Amino acid sequence: MHPYLTLIGAIVAEVIATSALQASQQFTKPLYSIIVCIGYGTAFYLMSLTLKSLPVGIVYAVWSGLGIVLISFVGWLAFKQKLDLPAIIGIALIISGVVVMQVFSKLAHTA
Repeated sequence: MHPYLTLIGAIVAEVIATSALQASQQFTKPLYSIIVCIGYGTAFYLMSLTLKSLPVGIVYAVWSGLGIVLISFVGWLAFKQKLDLPAIIGIALIISGVVVMQVFSKLAHTA
């Protein structure tokens, strides 16, 4: 499987786990608590597969950057957490940073 598809799977699993962590209410809701454990386990397993082909710096930058953007969107959509202008600007900068790394970094193209 292409390493970037595996990385996207890891990011999605992490966002699901983090969303379930919010919904678990400090692990007092068993179903959401199980989703947290499975989601994070899946996310780290998929990320470990990605590290076979891509440098850890690139993997972690994309993982954390896109994870922040997606979980901010989920927080806004599902949990009604408002994003103010500085948060939106910060998210735009994170996206820009990921794009710059993917387009211009030679490390991003080692797969």
